[in-house]
Amino acid sequence: MSKKSKTNSKTTVSPLMKTLATYMAGAAKKPLPKHVAEKTKHHLLDTIAAMVSGSRLLPGTKAIAYAKTLGGAPQALVIGSKIVTNAEQAAHINGMLAHADETDDSHAASLSHPGCAIVPAALAMGEREKSSGTQLLRAVALGYDLCARLNLSLHPYDFRQAGHSTHSFGPSFGAAAAASLLAGLDYNGMRHALSYTAQQCSGISCWMRDEEHIEKAFDFGGMPARNGTAAASMVSSGFTAVEDVFSGERNFYVAYDETRRIGLKPQPQRLIKDLGKVYEIMNTNIKRWSVGSPIQAPLDGLLELIREHGIKAADVDKLTIRVAHQAANTTDNRNMPDICMQHMCAVMLIDGIVTFKSSHDEKRMKDKKVLDLRKRITLYGDDALTAALPSRQGILELKLKNGKTLHKHVKAVLGTAQNPMVRAQVDEKCYHLMAPILGAARARKLCDAVWNIEKVGNITKLRNLLTA
Repeated sequence: MSKKSKTNSKTTVSPLMKTLATYMAGAAKKPLPKHVAEKTKHHLLDTIAAMVSGSRLLPGTKAIAYAKTLGGAPQALVIGSKIVTNAEQAAHINGMLAHADETDDSHAASLSHPGCAIVPAALAMGEREKSSGTQLLRAVALGYDLCARLNLSLHPYDFRQAGHSTHSFGPSFGAAAAASLLAGLDYNGMRHALSYTAQQCSGISCWMRDEEHIEKAFDFGGMPARNGTAAASMVSSGFTAVEDVFSGERNFYVAYDETRRIGLKPQPQRLIKDLGKVYEIMNTNIKRWSVGSPIQAPLDGLLELIREHGIKAADVDKLTIRVAHQAANTTDNRNMPDICMQHMCAVMLIDGIVTFKSSHDEKRMKDKKVLDLRKRITLYGDDALTAALPSRQGILELKLKNGKTLHKHVKAVLGTAQNPMVRAQVDEKCYHLMAPILGAARARKLCDAVWNIEKVGNITKLRNLLTA
């Protein structure tokens, strides 16, 4: 099967598309700067850990049960199982596993969770193609660049207000870019893969109403991972397409121009701005806590106050939390523990820490001690913190029963691009997420394998470490 694609010489290809497709086609042979390669390993391991841990949560178990009905050519592993299916289906299921929880990474400026779509797509196509670890790293980094830039070109915060899901748009293109690199697509093939990705773009922000996180996992991870992998697979099989989906009559930006509703025109040039100079994976956040992004800053602040002043839950009279308005709306007294601000802050005050287990313990949402403390926790949306977005800041005012009031303003959450984790911190998080499922020995081997991924000549060798 030839991986070269035919082109229609009569079709005008814009300078933007020429620049973008040329860069994408050359990314497989372009070494990543050392610091970018290291950061890419952080996100690769972090997403793998999210998939492993997610395989035992409700969205994950539902997705794996669905995978058992599919069949398919044995190309790629459904992580946390013994199922081997075709690349598209594996990407779909693993994408849902990666966002079965709130532990996966996020890119605040583009309002997306890149890893839960891009890494599953890259792993699935990488297995199909028997790619090397080095190729995998380059594919993942490219995916993050396309994901972030596509959303930024649409003004993501306003685009979501118009009803679209930024969590599926950008990640679809990121997944397609990663899968296309590993499928070996050339310049023409990259353009065609982008066109098939655009045709599949969908997603509406009603995911916020999902109480069980299953549709959300599909929107954020499963659908974009599947669609991006499908785009690359179709083109690698010989499909041709529109030569430039980003310009000309009825193009992508015409279809999704929300100027009338949001007052801002799309900015297609954002797709190539600083491409090859600024690597968006460097601007992507890794979560310290396995909870929703808006809760990260308040938990960081609470932990600091607890450790600085020796605070116990019994000492607390009232806790007032301020975050951005959208963050408050998303986390205010929700019915799931890991996306409920008041609940998670109560757990932090009672336990002195938040763990993966405590952030998923639904029984504690009915615990009298937790509920009593929740009554004393108030959450507000704040104009200044809204203006500070995409920086997810938090302000805490903790009033103690002895009359003392403590304040904490968290401006840079640990794990964000402004305050990144070091390798040891990422390793610790991921090992503890995976060990209960894979066992301590295999979890340790898997972490070590990712840290030394350049030495892996064929990533299918990772399969035994990911089977459960």
